[in-house]
Amino acid sequence: MAARRALKAVLVDLNGTLHIEDSAVPGAQEALKRLRSAPVTIRFVTNTTKECKRELLERLTKLGFDIAENEIFTSLTAARNLLEQKQVRPLLLVDDKALPDFTGIATDDPNAVVIGLAPEHFHYEMMNRAFRLILDGAPLIAIHKARYYKKKDGLALGPGPFVMGLEYAADTKATVVGKPEKTFFLEALRGTDCTPEDAVMIGDDCRDDVGGAQKAGMRGILVRTGKYRPADEDKINPAPYLTCENFPEAVEHILESLL
Repeated sequence: MAARRALKAVLVDLNGTLHIEDSAVPGAQEALKRLRSAPVTIRFVTNTTKECKRELLERLTKLGFDIAENEIFTSLTAARNLLEQKQVRPLLLVDDKALPDFTGIATDDPNAVVIGLAPEHFHYEMMNRAFRLILDGAPLIAIHKARYYKKKDGLALGPGPFVMGLEYAADTKATVVGKPEKTFFLEALRGTDCTPEDAVMIGDDCRDDVGGAQKAGMRGILVRTGKYRPADEDKINPAPYLTCENFPEAVEHILESLL
């Protein structure tokens, strides 16, 4: 088997890996500073649909993370790009805090359905409206299909169950734009002059972060923080390249073994 090339890029998940809501993972800020001292490009990749990129950056800055806006690639960005390509008018089932990332996108008389994590919209009337649009030919676009995510008070349902409910009812399949889609990871690397084989992904979601990255050709490091549950390593094939206790431990491995 050919030897792996030296690492050139590190993709880092956000919620569950660097922070959980408004609390940083212990030691994550210092670990990021250490990683920045290495000759690698860093990108922060997230499926979050609870807030726009600007508010997300403000949250991270308040937590003490040194991150630039152009280093963040979100599934909201990927969804907007697809809407512009398709030239459709979406019914946006996303959190109101995420709406600024869709500024300028026409939403009158919708002919597409975009669904993210939007608990306030997941009621019968709104889901039925989406269902009827899909029956009339509107494409269903899922920002992602995560089963669940980590909140301070425990695990919480993600958008996946609601997306799959619409798929089942309307006998259709959603176009997924976020992790674990290969195109998402490739778009995140765009402009870095790196190929997937040059990159590693660090995240707490065995399927969406690690499994998706490894299918795209990257190495994947699973961290036991956030939504991680015991035996998650066994849920994907191939297994994670590495499993670490947390982000600082993952950074330590990168600095010692992958450069």
